[in-house]
Formats: sequence, C-alpha cells, structure tokens
Amino acid sequence: MSPLAAALDEVATTLRGARDPWWVIGSAAAWLHGAATSVADIDVLLSPRDAHDVIAAWCGDVVIGAPGEHFRSCPFARLEGATLPIELMAGLRVCSAGRWLAVRPATRQSVGEVHVPEPPELEAMFALFGRPKDRLRADLLRELGERSSGRSLRDGETLSSNIITMPRG
Repeated sequence: MSPLAAALDEVATTLRGARDPWWVIGSAAAWLHGAATSVADIDVLLSPRDAHDVIAAWCGDVVIGAPGEHFRSCPFARLEGATLPIELMAGLRVCSAGRWLAVRPATRQSVGEVHVPEPPELEAMFALFGRPKDRLRADLLRELGERSSGRSLRDGETLSSNIITMPRG
C-alpha cells in the first residue's frame, strides 16, 4: 500500500465516529479525482465539534495553528504521527478581495472510505484559494474534465452518487 493510500485509510479510521459531514480537500482530493499532483499532507475540512473530538483522541503530536493572512480555521490542527500529516480545518475561511468567505462544500462523493467535493466544486475551491499551487491543481482538474466525460479515480475506485448538501449556518 502506498503512503498516500495508508494515510487516507488513517483519515477514514480517525473520522469514522464523526457526527457531521467531512471532506478531504486539497492535493489529496485532486489526486483522488485523477490529477497528477504531489501530496505532502491530507487536508480535512470538518465541523468544529468533530475537530475537537479528533484532537482530544489523537495519540500523536498535535500542533494548533494560528490564523493566517489568507486562511483561518477554528481550530486549525496538524496531526503528526500518521503516515502523512493530517491537517484539520474547521470552519475554514479564505480571504478573497478583502472579504473573508466560508468554505462549505455543497457536494460530497465517497472514494473508498473518504469523502471529497465533486471535481467542479474542488476546482472552484482551488481558484478561490488562489495560490500558484492551487491554480495549477484547478488547471489539472479542468483538463481531466475536458479529456473525459467520466470521472478519473485512483486504484480502480468508483464514485458513489451520494451527494450531501451541508446546511448553511
């Protein structure tokens, strides 16, 4: 099993008892959709209460991050001790054009035991994040969509049609 596959299994196990919807976002989500991108850590978007539960139960080191100029989460935590670091982002907000915008996916697809936003929504997230690596990943997802009318996945997985809309507020 690759380190990334092992880390995704660890995320699924860690969040098995989550009370609210959660998503893998960032490079790991792009990779799961078939993008040829590197993955250094697993970014997880989840509710504050689930984040607090995971942090309390985590056996490894937990590093709590401070708000940044472009991204804010409450809490933001980096979990060390997994195959790849896991970054928890609860209540993620991104600053765009001087305004703080909440990042709340409206789509949720299962790939194996983890959940990701659908490719168009993930592409829009990357565009909103606006960093060079995010723009590159948005381009990769767009190219995948243009080349194929189907969905590209890793390890022969199939996407479920289980789409959950996360309530606002």
